[in-house]
Amino acid sequence: MIAFVSASLLGLLALSIPVGIVLFLLGFGIDQFFSNFPLSRALGNMVWTSSKSATLIAIPFFVLLGEILVRSGVATRTYAALDRWVSWLPGGLVHANVATATMFSATSGSSVATAATVATVAMPQAEKLGYDRKLFSGAIAAGGTLGIMIPPSINLIVYGFLTQSSIPQLFLAGLIPGIALALAFMAVTALICLVRPELGGNRRLFPFTQMLRALVDLVPILLLFGLIVGSIYLGWATPTEAAAVGVAGAFLIALAFGGVSWTMLEQSLLGTVKITAMIMLIVIGASFLNFTLASAGLGRELTAFLEGLGLTPLWTILVIVLLYVVLGFFIETLSLMVVTIPIIVPIVVALGYDPIWFGILMIVLIEMALITPPVGLNLYVVQGARKSGSLNEVMLGAVPFVLVMLLMAFALIAFPGIALWLPGVLS
Repeated sequence: MIAFVSASLLGLLALSIPVGIVLFLLGFGIDQFFSNFPLSRALGNMVWTSSKSATLIAIPFFVLLGEILVRSGVATRTYAALDRWVSWLPGGLVHANVATATMFSATSGSSVATAATVATVAMPQAEKLGYDRKLFSGAIAAGGTLGIMIPPSINLIVYGFLTQSSIPQLFLAGLIPGIALALAFMAVTALICLVRPELGGNRRLFPFTQMLRALVDLVPILLLFGLIVGSIYLGWATPTEAAAVGVAGAFLIALAFGGVSWTMLEQSLLGTVKITAMIMLIVIGASFLNFTLASAGLGRELTAFLEGLGLTPLWTILVIVLLYVVLGFFIETLSLMVVTIPIIVPIVVALGYDPIWFGILMIVLIEMALITPPVGLNLYVVQGARKSGSLNEVMLGAVPFVLVMLLMAFALIAFPGIALWLPGVLS
């Protein structure tokens, strides 16, 4: 059955069939060939039960929040402010790409939205200031991946929903690794530009008075992050309620900066509907597929396979890491999560590992999938914003950051406290 599912999944995706439809087709295929019971009769119930959770309401709210910030011009102001603070480093404006992505990750909850935001604002600067196109583009693609690590994260919400884990605990667990990854991206950029100064463009210094004035444009994003995350951990709001509060805050910020118009609101709502519909189709399709997989015994088959290898828990985790790296080349990230979580997480928990810790490890591996070809979504988002050059340039530019993520995955395995320390202190 494992071979059937793997081959069918890759084959259907190769035909460019939408991922949500692929998940339903796989579910029907397993029902026909591997089950003695008519599992498809449970489809209606699975659609209802997988979409009625109040937790999932947070998804359209966080998507709308990001849409408002992007379309109201707040992103442009934030980028310009960070440019004044970090462009003196080796690599110059490349650091502003990572720093801006980090700040918007703390509000948008989506990697693709974050990458699209930063790419739209930053790419016109690359040629004008003489930056290496590969490094500049790769940094934007990598920085965008932080949108699913730094809270609030849509992917962490989905993980918490599917594993019945605490979403506030997941948000806390993702904070330190997310910030560490951002700093590591900036460190590797500085190192590359110290060795090859011609790649980093001109380092620019701004008067200190300009740097201080620029801080005003950073305050709204910081306040919004504090409003969302603070309301959760002070017990004032659930993650879903905090998302709604965040939308109200984003609207007020956009209003204060004069970015609110009927066109902006229309585009924000339309973008929210499109993205939410895509996510929910995948979640519902994955729920049906997971039901058929479990009913047909794939979980038992995979567990028996891993146990038959006779590996220690550590080596089993390393095999799972390799599995995610390979699957990340071919499967869209959210789909990869929802397809594998119900099968892999029970095995990981049975080995004695913390599901919160594994959720963060999985997110790091999912982030890698966002910038590795041929399915890395952030690569295509950045290439679309460039409007010139080849996709290979973006891919090559992302390679150093892929290696940084791989090192972070190994660091999490060696030192679980990177993810678990903050939830343990604040719980």
